[in-house]
Amino acid sequence: MKKILVALAGNPNVGKSTLFNALTGLHQYTANWPGKTVERKEGIVKYRGYELKLVDLPGTYSLTAFSLEEVLARRFIVDERPDVVIHVANATTLEKDLYLTLQLLELTDKVVLALNMIDVAENKGIKINSTKLSKILGIPVVKISAYRKAGLNKLLDVVIALAEGRIKTKPLQISYGPEIEALINKISSSLKGCDLHGYTPRWVAIKLLEGDQEILDILKNLPN
Repeated sequence: MKKILVALAGNPNVGKSTLFNALTGLHQYTANWPGKTVERKEGIVKYRGYELKLVDLPGTYSLTAFSLEEVLARRFIVDERPDVVIHVANATTLEKDLYLTLQLLELTDKVVLALNMIDVAENKGIKINSTKLSKILGIPVVKISAYRKAGLNKLLDVVIALAEGRIKTKPLQISYGPEIEALINKISSSLKGCDLHGYTPRWVAIKLLEGDQEILDILKNLPN
């Protein structure tokens, strides 16, 4: 049985844990992140000859190191290199949730955007063109309702296809404007060949400009 490592990422209160429970059922266990008091949930999904190991990352609004949860979430993506990251977004507040999507795409191109609570959104008159959104972001977008267990097989099919390379992604790269991009490029160029603890030079440059503490610590320890 082929194994696939999947991370679940998302803002707090978007139904991420509901999706995790719907997919894994009783096949899950809880511990703490190594050396931390933050809870870590893992579960197994067996589907169409595959064994998917799901890791429920701490709920975060961003991947900037302003909280322990943010550091744990991004370090897992960088260190463990999951085959796929499912970004669980609340379809009723999608604009807010897309900020995290864009940060995830700076770290990995193996992202699936799961629009959760799509039934609630549609009942509120919110219409989302998932095909168009997928083209803009350059990643698969799947409509689901974790509570009603709707769209979950489609989500798993997409996850497997992405992990196997049958779905190709071309993630949107945000341009921060000429002046900031010039700074990012300058910093990135100076960091090539450095040990950045798994981060790309562009990611480090962006986070440095944001005042990210972990990145500042990494750079302080680089040889002159």
